[in-house]
Amino acid sequence: MKPEILSDPSYRFSERHLGSSAPQIQEMLAEIGFQSMHQMVEAVLPDSIRSSRDLHIGPERDELEVLAELRKIAELNQVARSFIGMGYYDCYTPPVVQRNILENPGWYTQYTPYQAEIAQGRLEALLNFQTMVADLTALPLSNASLLDEATAAAEAVNMCLAATKFKKKCFFAARDCHPQTLAVIRTRAKPLGLEIIEEDPQNIDFASHEFAGVLVQYPTTDGAVFDYQALAAKVHEAGALLIVATDLLALTLLRPPGEFGADIAIGSSQRFGVPLGFGGPHAAFLSAQECHQRTLPGRIVGVSKDDDGAPAYRLARQTREQHIRREKATSNICTAQVLLAVMASMYAVYHGPKGLRRIARRVHGSTAVLAAGLRQLGFDLGTNQFFDTLKIDLPRGQEAGILTAARSRGLNLRHFEDGCLGVSFDETVTLDDVQKLLDVFSRNGAQDLDLQRLIDDCSAEIAAPFARESDFLTHEVFNSYHSEHEMLRYLNKLQERDLSLGHSMIPLGSCTMKLNATAEMIPITWPEFARIHPFAPPEQTLGYTKLVRQLEAWLADITGFDAASMQPNAGSQGELTGLLVMRAYHESQGQSARNVILIPTSAHGTNPASAVMAGYKVVAVACDSNGNIDLDDLGSKAAEFSTRLAGVMITYPSTHGVFEEGVGRICETIHSHGGQVYLDGANMNAQVGLCFPGEIGADVCHLNLHKTFCIPHGGGGPGVGPICVAAHLTPFLPGHPVVPCGGSRAIGPVSAAPYGSPGILPISWMYIAMMGSAGLLQASQLAILNANYMAKRLGDHYPILFSGHNGLVAHEFIIDLRAFKESAGISVDDIAKRLMDYGFHA
Repeated sequence: MKPEILSDPSYRFSERHLGSSAPQIQEMLAEIGFQSMHQMVEAVLPDSIRSSRDLHIGPERDELEVLAELRKIAELNQVARSFIGMGYYDCYTPPVVQRNILENPGWYTQYTPYQAEIAQGRLEALLNFQTMVADLTALPLSNASLLDEATAAAEAVNMCLAATKFKKKCFFAARDCHPQTLAVIRTRAKPLGLEIIEEDPQNIDFASHEFAGVLVQYPTTDGAVFDYQALAAKVHEAGALLIVATDLLALTLLRPPGEFGADIAIGSSQRFGVPLGFGGPHAAFLSAQECHQRTLPGRIVGVSKDDDGAPAYRLARQTREQHIRREKATSNICTAQVLLAVMASMYAVYHGPKGLRRIARRVHGSTAVLAAGLRQLGFDLGTNQFFDTLKIDLPRGQEAGILTAARSRGLNLRHFEDGCLGVSFDETVTLDDVQKLLDVFSRNGAQDLDLQRLIDDCSAEIAAPFARESDFLTHEVFNSYHSEHEMLRYLNKLQERDLSLGHSMIPLGSCTMKLNATAEMIPITWPEFARIHPFAPPEQTLGYTKLVRQLEAWLADITGFDAASMQPNAGSQGELTGLLVMRAYHESQGQSARNVILIPTSAHGTNPASAVMAGYKVVAVACDSNGNIDLDDLGSKAAEFSTRLAGVMITYPSTHGVFEEGVGRICETIHSHGGQVYLDGANMNAQVGLCFPGEIGADVCHLNLHKTFCIPHGGGGPGVGPICVAAHLTPFLPGHPVVPCGGSRAIGPVSAAPYGSPGILPISWMYIAMMGSAGLLQASQLAILNANYMAKRLGDHYPILFSGHNGLVAHEFIIDLRAFKESAGISVDDIAKRLMDYGFHA
């Protein structure tokens, strides 16, 4: 054996990831008339966009080496006992749920449930989620999850605007809502010209303002519980809607919003068994009165009947209708947090109503004991009505010492701006925690406080009108699977009703054509990543900081841009964020009148919806007979709206699977009229290492890490949609009110957590690190090769609808079956069903 072979890896990760062997690659190349990948790429990519520079990711590395490096990064994080609250809680993920859902490719590799016949298990789980939310909030209509609590609040504000036909331009938000929720609402309100008034609900002035809606937190961010029934009556008398941001666990004991007059309820289901993950991903919820079903964002699962009359589940309504409504859509949300919603629903199924009440009573009881002890120590808590959170008033200047003492004991407390401290309990609380906290708050130690006597003397009953009296979760599914073997059988029964990558390839578009490697998935359940609160002290989150910064640098290199933001937690939110950054840039140049966005008619439906959410007027640009953007029409529209032109949104390669020759000319045209170029990075898996959006001429792009960079679809979510920007846009990257981040002139936050959904960023980090520069390049080359090989093999029998000037396609293509239907009477549906017979659910 030659000694130099010792420096070679035992195997290359890319060989396992990509699948095709060297002989197969050569066979496919020969079929389409090329001798090498390089020769093929030169023929497919226009000369004007093809780049000669290499990626700077580093060499390809094996799984064990990269896992060891990530373990060292994870160990830079410190897992403390978190009592910060603010909508985020530590929790116990039932092991049967963790192993059989979160860590199970039969659940996390499923695609979006557009085909009900291969998604019955997942749709039932989502219906459980909807039922859980509807029951606990006492509002009859619930969607199948949203991105996070703050985003859900912003979506609810949009519902209020739609209910008033967008005629009322004022909204009231209680100042005791979570600060991140208020900040996201402000971000979303600004481009719409909506005035947000933040004040105490007792001081709301309906006479001076025409409010579209009112938002309150129940319980409030500082833990108080108020009776909002009288407020609800006043809101309705004024012709507005009442939104209640609430907590599902609290609602097992507290009177639900639907019973005191709420129109909409929103919140997060995170504490139902979903790890903290430094802020996400978590499934938010939104429920409403039945009359709001047409403006409810997201997806709704409904019950129908199959051909035999048996119950069957389907997507009763979904936001793919954006493709129809486009710029008239009331939301740009096109995904959900399915995997996390499934986990939360199964947490409720496993515990049932009695188990959830037991957990809630334990949390509330522990809080009541701490409250009694703090009062004996002389602290003012401000309220007698609370669930799990206390705000402790301190003499000015004492908070720093108490915070330091708490952190020295591994306890994280919340620090309010007014100098008070906060404690929020969750299901992991112990009596030892209570004792440690009393010791921290006692000047001389709390040894003289008898904890058992506090418990014996404490009353933890919630009295009317705050106590819940109605039943919830009465359906048999929440009362049947409370032993582990019953739960395991139920989970497996549902899993067997679904299609995942464990069964078959899912050829529903380029976004599904990837391996979700086990090595990439392993780190997300490490405690050092899973149990970190998003607002933990920065010295405890050094590992996450390093991970995020390195991933941002890699993505900036891959796109040819200067900087990146990980905050958008879905592709649609990446679109919106990129547009808001463009808007802020124009305003900084004194050109706030630039309010027109050009969008090709071929664009994904979220493009015009996002543009409207960002406050722009959408002007459509025609496409030619080959599916390409009509450059003449683009030029005339750019000239017509020159002084008002904010920019253009384009997808590259196009949704038709073509590297359009005129992309450089598009960028030049828009820039010549003072606009910015937004490039949709949904099809980035045809570009990585071959061409760079920043070099092509774009100013900003978003990336779908759940597509090109291997985060699993999880049955339709989670997603991550970071944006990458050129240098002049870097100052405007989104910030956050709690954790400093973003640019020097940052726009407001677009997600509840500062880094969106960082709990799943280790997946993309692992993928990029293992593939290295060469592996990432080969992945793009192979995507293009596979598509052209199939197009060549099928092209002799069926017309390929769109292609480049040389007859080649990018990473996907469209087969035209219209003539085949006329000649043989066989439809697209017939062929799709026949493909299913062979295991291909196209």
